[in-house]
Amino acid sequence: MMKEQKLNILLSFVFCLVSIISFNGCHVYSFTGASISPDIKTVSILFFPNKASIVQPSLSQAFTEKLKDKFVSETSLALTKDNGDLNFEGAIIDYNTQPTAITGNDNAALNRLTITVSVKFTNVKDSKQDFETNFSRYADYDSHKSLSSVETELIAQINSQLVDDIFNKAVVNW
Repeated sequence: MMKEQKLNILLSFVFCLVSIISFNGCHVYSFTGASISPDIKTVSILFFPNKASIVQPSLSQAFTEKLKDKFVSETSLALTKDNGDLNFEGAIIDYNTQPTAITGNDNAALNRLTITVSVKFTNVKDSKQDFETNFSRYADYDSHKSLSSVETELIAQINSQLVDDIFNKAVVNW
């Protein structure tokens, strides 16, 4: 047992050493996997209005704040109101619910809430990294529950997934 522990410690040390050496370069890396050039100091995230045909009143604010929180907590970038070195803007373009799992008697066993966000990302220092794309995520819920009874939880779950997708596309360059 003692040999296994020593081997695990040695392997962990080697892995850390290899990771540090391989990350040596002209980008700043964080434990989140973000690869941000040292000359990038700020990020601006504009409010994402809800332009979907179904407007959930708190969705825009919740999504925008979740995206801001991600960059503040997982990078060393300063959040600015506008004109950051990295800029995010866009809108929530779809918010819908539909049945997904139909049972034998044509009743839905599950419903699916889907949120789609259009994002325009601009990297002022490196325009090759700019993108404009849609991100879509969903969560299923029991059809015996009303959307209003699970909506807050589902929105939080979907927003987290959307924000992770956007963050990864913008600053995780694996």
